[in-house]
Amino acid sequence: SDLAPGHRVRVRFAGRLVDAYVLERVDSDEGRKLAAIERVVGCEPVLTPHTSELCRAVADRYAGNFVDVARLAVPPRRAAVEAQPSVPAPPLPPPPSPSLPAGGGPSSWADYTAGPAFLAALGADRPARAVWSAAPGEDWPARIAQATRMAAVRDRGVVVVVPDARDLARLDAAMTRELGPGQHVSLSAELGPTVRYRRWLAARRGAVRVVIGTRAAAYAPVAEPGLFVVWDDGDDLHREPRAPYPDTRDVLVLRAVAAQADLLIGGFARTAEAAHLVESGWAHDIVPERGRLRERAPRVVATGDDFEAARDPGAAAARLPSLAWRSARVALQAGRPVLVQVPRAGYVPSLACARDRTPARCPNCAGPLSATSGHAISTCRWCGRPAGDWTCPVCGGRALRAVVIGSARTAEELGRAFPGIRVRSSSGDTVLAEIEPEPALVVATPGAEPVVEGGYGAALLLDGWVLLARPDLRAGEETLRRWANAAALVSPDGTVVVGADAAVPQVQALIRWDARSAAARELADRAELRFPPVSRLAALSSTPEALAEFRAGLELPPGAEILGVVPRADDQEQLLVRAPREQGGALARALHEAAAARSARKGAAVRIQMDPAELA
Repeated sequence: SDLAPGHRVRVRFAGRLVDAYVLERVDSDEGRKLAAIERVVGCEPVLTPHTSELCRAVADRYAGNFVDVARLAVPPRRAAVEAQPSVPAPPLPPPPSPSLPAGGGPSSWADYTAGPAFLAALGADRPARAVWSAAPGEDWPARIAQATRMAAVRDRGVVVVVPDARDLARLDAAMTRELGPGQHVSLSAELGPTVRYRRWLAARRGAVRVVIGTRAAAYAPVAEPGLFVVWDDGDDLHREPRAPYPDTRDVLVLRAVAAQADLLIGGFARTAEAAHLVESGWAHDIVPERGRLRERAPRVVATGDDFEAARDPGAAAARLPSLAWRSARVALQAGRPVLVQVPRAGYVPSLACARDRTPARCPNCAGPLSATSGHAISTCRWCGRPAGDWTCPVCGGRALRAVVIGSARTAEELGRAFPGIRVRSSSGDTVLAEIEPEPALVVATPGAEPVVEGGYGAALLLDGWVLLARPDLRAGEETLRRWANAAALVSPDGTVVVGADAAVPQVQALIRWDARSAAARELADRAELRFPPVSRLAALSSTPEALAEFRAGLELPPGAEILGVVPRADDQEQLLVRAPREQGGALARALHEAAAARSARKGAAVRIQMDPAELA
């Protein structure tokens, strides 16, 4: 038989025909009764040994099932595509020098400490694992493309993962410029299933060695992998929303270890997990050279510093203090656009009682109330019902006030304040990829900031307290990441105005553009509290009855502890379990075994998340 490991098959299990993969062929035990394979699906062994090992490693790390990870790694089959040959990529010419970046321009890897050494290691096939803190204004797609070329000329596979389609489009253009046409394929959810499967098969068959894409591309089956890259690893788009909820950074770390390949984790900010890799000695630092950083970094000013407080006593209470107005006016008069970052989309996404500030909740489902315009009746964000007759349950008041101002309301206010200036919005379903370098006010939510050639003349980062005050373990880290991504789009002669107190550590890190120290401090705080990444944490969610039954059948490894149970929405509860990092694998196995036993008894499902991205 031509049946080989990696083939798709159909087998009968519990009376139903289900999809499965052949993992191995061994001699059968004559004393055991085996069921026959119903049929082989296709002639393509789609699950490579490396991918199979990766799926098992990811499942074990996240207390999940192998088949759930395999669904993320292997796209749905298209029979017509399998019958078509894949066109091999043309030979890739070597770069001009094995130790210097190809191309050139206003910035290069030479602007970073250890940057040239990293490229040299890639070209010489020496171990190269690094965490890269990009300088403001950096053309990061070009830098990644240069690193890719150094690995690709050694006939090694490369996988690059970015958060979203806008980043992918920029990287795709940079790869084409650096490598030439036909040298790479791009994978994303926006592609149709046929195109995606065709490109995936090209990588599986070895026709192309470079794959770029969003989250699912982390599993791309490139031949002889030599380099894995993840950009902006703190972005929540890198976290898979389906079980077992793996994180792209962790998937690529597992791949790099298994394949003995190189790894680059890059971004304008840095996560505590990336800092832990550096502190442990597993990865090295790549940071901007201080002289070049001073030339490229915009001026960052906080609205709450002492000088501005003395100059504008009302700045602390104003949403747009005079400093923000002055900076925006100067940039617009110079013919440059101004970026206005607002934490939330919508008009007024959060309301409260005007008298005692009690959060306004829907009388029908207790969901939060919001307003879509200045004249609209408040409605519930959960059930959509209007709440025109809302009454405060504490004081009986009927008047409402805005707790958070959304991007739509901000754009409306700026349009009145700057007559004659075009106001553009980028958020939600209307995200701009790039704008023209002309006077305009661009109101954007975090992650939706469009790029402009030459950089913005100013950036106003509003409502910093909304980000910093989130009841989340990663609030400070996420706030700095969002600020840094916006500030990096400002020209060196521009100004970044931060709507927060100057004494806030995240503001100080942004002023100094020191992501490394900020991440190290965040890691130290986590270590003191014994939270990830220095430990492993599991969040279990279900009904109170199901959680109690699950807990009764759970055998925790030594050193693991239950932190407690907290109520959640929809009559659910969340149970937190923590274990030392060296016992993380044992904790994941214990949770997986308890979930499997519960599933066999057909008990209510319990959602298991290892090292959850959000932890209130």
